[in-house]
Amino acid sequence: MSIHIAAPKGDIADKILLPGDPLRAKFIAENFLENPVLFNDIRNMFGYTGTYKGERVSVMGTGMGMPSISIYAHELITEYDVKKLIRVGTAGSLSKDVHVRELVLAQAAATTSRIIKNDWPEYDLPQIADFDLLDKAYHISKDMGVITHVGNVLSADLFYSDLFDKNIKLGTMGVKAVEMEAAALYYLAAKHQVQALSLMTISDSLVLDEDTTTEEREKTFTDMMRVGLETLIA
Repeated sequence: MSIHIAAPKGDIADKILLPGDPLRAKFIAENFLENPVLFNDIRNMFGYTGTYKGERVSVMGTGMGMPSISIYAHELITEYDVKKLIRVGTAGSLSKDVHVRELVLAQAAATTSRIIKNDWPEYDLPQIADFDLLDKAYHISKDMGVITHVGNVLSADLFYSDLFDKNIKLGTMGVKAVEMEAAALYYLAAKHQVQALSLMTISDSLVLDEDTTTEEREKTFTDMMRVGLETLIA
């Protein structure tokens, strides 16, 4: 067992979906996986392993923000040998062309965090998705008929910040959405030479009057869940 995950080695598949919300992990396990088994409930950060179309996969919550996902991703990679990690989360649109319930594949993630700078102070190290996962997810979503946008996102350290106007300006430069985890996941994947992708559903818009409820975010973003699972086993 690791510090934050109460699973013996072998109980977690080598490919995993990572929703921020542990209740979304529970929903995915109960509605998409066959014979899901709970492997973690420490801090109510639920994790399950089951099968999807005959392939063994896991799903686990990560909490909100880069420090939280960094804990779980690090332990999953270094203690449990997970090789494919796909974040299935929510994001706020920064573009008038990106609407609620549409998908965003984070090709790269800019960030306001110092997490990466602490390790690489001399560099602006770009955080990018694994191309193989990105390419598969894009084509899978297109085949499913799901409206999907590919591009840069902003991984912000703060949900409530004084950078609102600057964040909006990033949208005019092609940044699709703002979220809080992708850059850290991509950094850890690069550091440990595994595959990672951030796949998000737009839950609200910072530039349009569009929003969803908490329950909708937990239980109805099923296109993202299907695309993530299909990408894991492709």
